[in-house]
Amino acid sequence: MAVECAEIRRHHRVCSKDIAGVHLPTNVKFQSPAYSSVDTEETVEPYTTEKMSRVPGGFLALTECFEMMKVDFNNLQELKNLATRKPDKLGIPVIKEGILDAIVVWFVLQLDDEHSLSTSPSEETCWEQAVYPVQELTDYRVKPGYHVTMEVSCQDCYLRIQSISVLDLEHKMEVSKSCTKDEDLLSLGNEAELCSALANLQTSKSDGVEQTCVLESTEIALLNNIPYHEGFKMAMRRVLSSLTPEKLCQVMDVHCEDDGMNSEAAQNNTVQSSEPSYVLDVSEGFSILPIIAGTLGKVKPYSSVEKDQHRIALDLISEASHFPKETLEFWLRHVEDESAVLQRPKSDKLWSIIILDVIEPSGLIQQEIMEKAAISRCLLQPGGKIFPQYVLMFGMLVESQMLVEESAVQGTERTLGLNIAPFINQFQVPIRVFLDLSSLPCIHLSKPVELLRLDFMTPYLNTSNREVKVHVCKAGQVTAIPFWYHMYLDDEIRLDTSSEASHWKQAAVVLENPIQVEVGEELVLSVQHHKSNVSITVKQ
Repeated sequence: MAVECAEIRRHHRVCSKDIAGVHLPTNVKFQSPAYSSVDTEETVEPYTTEKMSRVPGGFLALTECFEMMKVDFNNLQELKNLATRKPDKLGIPVIKEGILDAIVVWFVLQLDDEHSLSTSPSEETCWEQAVYPVQELTDYRVKPGYHVTMEVSCQDCYLRIQSISVLDLEHKMEVSKSCTKDEDLLSLGNEAELCSALANLQTSKSDGVEQTCVLESTEIALLNNIPYHEGFKMAMRRVLSSLTPEKLCQVMDVHCEDDGMNSEAAQNNTVQSSEPSYVLDVSEGFSILPIIAGTLGKVKPYSSVEKDQHRIALDLISEASHFPKETLEFWLRHVEDESAVLQRPKSDKLWSIIILDVIEPSGLIQQEIMEKAAISRCLLQPGGKIFPQYVLMFGMLVESQMLVEESAVQGTERTLGLNIAPFINQFQVPIRVFLDLSSLPCIHLSKPVELLRLDFMTPYLNTSNREVKVHVCKAGQVTAIPFWYHMYLDDEIRLDTSSEASHWKQAAVVLENPIQVEVGEELVLSVQHHKSNVSITVKQ
């Protein structure tokens, strides 16, 4: 069925053309990996998957459920014909007004004449559903009377849904033909009919040469995270405006743990007013933060993106922002050893700002982040900053039967009496990642509490081992401890990784044995951070 789903939309479509003062030009076309053509040489799954019953914010069905394809796995000839079978053309009537975000696909597996299994989102099942995000329409709004048309094929072992378009009822016959092959346009008859059909076809053809930039779904969600970019812009402006020549002439601590490097930096603390401020973004994946930094005055921003298509896209965005040529530099072109990205911008220069990737999209702390922060402190000019400056980790006690059942095999009843739990549960992972706390089926048994502090500018404030008392505010069984982070760019600007706009997911420690608690009780949690790994245990 066709659905409206804001969560799918923000992970597969860039929803804004202006981000923190940076304009995204029309000749840069962003796509998620779920968009692919059968003609491409790459073997990429043309869909993503979601547990639609738990997707944050839910979804709205825009069409009735419809059958896309029927395959008899006992018919060998039918299976062979799938590879050469022409795409089926479908036209599905819209029943509700909304925004067309995706086609959601599930299966009914007919075991025999009496027994079947369904992977439908309305069923309690272990399966997720296949999601085909809709991209490249000029207008995604639909209403009753419209039809969603598409071509369905299975020519390369993947179920593909292509040529998705939206037709209104008045022009259904004309435009449905123009959605197929070019030669079908000739069958429309006179020129007036052809022009009418093309005018009503709601698929986009861009003017001029386009640069296609394929981003991971988390990277697209990051671009759509407006508070993230606005927060960085404000924090960078504060740091850069504070680095005036008068202030830079004062000898300041550069937060370096190595005395030799500290004294070397102090000898270079006088910066001529004609020199730019150097900003390095070493966050992973596609990032426009260097371009945002470039809009803040005399700044020399460096990006650490690796892919050529990402660099071309950033160059085009820089041109649209009217940057002088070569204002934006790609740092990996200047570094001989890519494993040693953290270096001085020049032999006699230091960085004003270094942006680190601290939290993984999965909800875990990045590996070796404390080591990277230590090196970064030695590369900052006096008054320079690492972003984020520090991170607070928060967590709470919850009761979640879903997390219990999805983390370990429970007993023998569901395995037809076979006692496989002792063997399978040896491979149990103690921390679940890529969770959405907002839609996680659970009961909150406590309020959020601070678990850990990671300070990248002032390391002596770190709390790598601590005990935290948690007050129980609701009776129940503690089965898990979800956690998330508040990232502080400075003491006032904070990014919450659990917010609705966040591109980060959350993680949770699942207890091996649930703990019964009553209102008013306190549980003591032992929290440890060692080599970028966090462990949370309950002290009995």
